Amino acid sequence: MNNLLRLGVNIDHVATIRNARGGIHPDPLEAALKAEKAGADGIVCHLREDRRHISDKDLNRLIKEIDLPLNLEMATTNEMLNIALRHKPPGVCLVPEKRQELTTEGGLDVISKVDEISKFVHTLSQANCFVSLFVDPNLRQIDASYSSGAPAIELHTGNYCDATTKHERDENLQQIVAATRHAIDLGLEVRAGHGLSFDTVEPIAAIEGITELNIGHFLIGEAIFSGLEIAIKRMRKLMDSARGIVSSKS
Repeated sequence: MNNLLRLGVNIDHVATIRNARGGIHPDPLEAALKAEKAGADGIVCHLREDRRHISDKDLNRLIKEIDLPLNLEMATTNEMLNIALRHKPPGVCLVPEKRQELTTEGGLDVISKVDEISKFVHTLSQANCFVSLFVDPNLRQIDASYSSGAPAIELHTGNYCDATTKHERDENLQQIVAATRHAIDLGLEVRAGHGLSFDTVEPIAAIEGITELNIGHFLIGEAIFSGLEIAIKRMRKLMDSARGIVSSKS
């Protein structure tokens, strides 16, 4: 097994700060370039229906001007499908989206939408986009993800990160471990993310078989205090430590 764990840095909330006041600062593209310099393996952005953070212009610039692979998070709507087919990002992660939510609240209900999701997976795959599905660590949802034809899943780690007791966190961690093993047995690539911080990342990073962690909000928040490059380098070091390797990107 390749022991190196990839880090995808989500730059959405750089745009959130920019949009709070308007104008052009801070610039998500600059954040993506700094993330690359700090050792990120990919850039993640979520183009939402209401464009509350990343804009179409941001997406255009990211596609054209970054060297790292871009993973576009998007809802299963025709509008987003057309945008993805126009840009053909290297990766697309299908996520649930509700207009009233502050952030993504959980994984896709693939079970109830498997036919619809299968069509998105097929169409995007035909355009050479690598498709993953953002799902809860639930074995039935993973089975449905496999049935959809998606080659990968991203496990929602929010419940694990939000746990308020050690017992609750350990239970959620074991669910993620079991979900990872089940997905790998089916032949799916496994990624994980949502809510991960310096305090919570190592147990997830240590799970054998997870290939990538996608982290955004915490890193952007931490950048206020330490700077983005320092925050990413520290996260990279913690991830590598959990895998028992000396960080090559610190």
